[in-house]
Amino acid sequence: MGELRANPVSTVHFVVPGGIDDPRRTSGGNVYDREICAELARFGWDVRLHEACGAWPWPDDTALAALQAAVGRIPAGATVLVDGLVASSAAELLASEAERLRLVVLVHMPLGAGPPGHVVPEAAHRERALLTAARSVVTTSEWARDQLLSLYGLPPDRVHVATPGVHATEASVPTPAGTRLLCVGAVAQHKGHDVLVAALSRLADLSWCCLCVGSVDRDAGFVTRLRADLEAAGLTNRVRFVGVRTGAALDGCYRSADVLVHPSRGESYGMVVAEALAHGLPVIGSDVGGVPEALGGTGDGRRPGLLAPPGDVDALAATVRRWLCEPSLRARLRAAAAERRSTMPSWSATAAVIATALAEATP
Repeated sequence: MGELRANPVSTVHFVVPGGIDDPRRTSGGNVYDREICAELARFGWDVRLHEACGAWPWPDDTALAALQAAVGRIPAGATVLVDGLVASSAAELLASEAERLRLVVLVHMPLGAGPPGHVVPEAAHRERALLTAARSVVTTSEWARDQLLSLYGLPPDRVHVATPGVHATEASVPTPAGTRLLCVGAVAQHKGHDVLVAALSRLADLSWCCLCVGSVDRDAGFVTRLRADLEAAGLTNRVRFVGVRTGAALDGCYRSADVLVHPSRGESYGMVVAEALAHGLPVIGSDVGGVPEALGGTGDGRRPGLLAPPGDVDALAATVRRWLCEPSLRARLRAAAAERRSTMPSWSATAAVIATALAEATP
């Protein structure tokens, strides 16, 4: 990385979804993109950010026309890194620029293998054409890389894995009983909050509270149904939806929790899992996508958490009950999380992989 700082390679044009800094649209992809911008600049790259406004991955004609105009203004021969949410949704447009520009696509979640709620018509066909035309592809987990290789038959040496990093931060201070549950993510069906509420309704006999951090504006009808379910179960005072938290406020939520519960139905990696582990928090999550990879383990193979099948209310309820009722289990998971915390990758390491992919695309 020192060589990259001393000898900046060139300018990179980074095309990202619009609203990357909008707190109402916080997502793992937006956080990742912003961190990469900052780290590449520290490496010596001249990063030119282009925000593509629109409802990605379902752009209308206005969004596509604006993207075409913006990309058309990028000079010929330039190195262009494109967020996959935009790239795969405008595959024909960007593939047509592959000869003029040096395209590198950053795939957070392959649209051809997207989670429930993110179905995009003909996504696999379009994504294949684009990724085949790109100079290089970067993705965020080994699971996602395997998906891309299996779906599209890409040359393995052109697909790089840049695992999300974490920032060094203070560790949480656990309570003996471990009753403070935390869920972080936009309150939406694909994140599994309905599974969480149904599971917690079966644990009303135990002492616990659950803080849900994330946007409640993505699916108003879904949130309304969740609130009705909580009221019917008598849990409205035990499960709180507090909206988006970022920066120090989000760190405070992690530090004041005992365990992260992440019931997502689909993840390419699971950045909130990594963030929890950076705080030394054990994780109860879904055994899906890249979540096991994000969870990782200790040097001797101990996992800092427990995984349940996605969408399985019974399994999630049983797993949370174990956490609450077995002090020895909590102790083991906390020890493993503390050890895993010391091995989490940095954002600098993430950006170094992307810088290599960009350099390979640049003569």
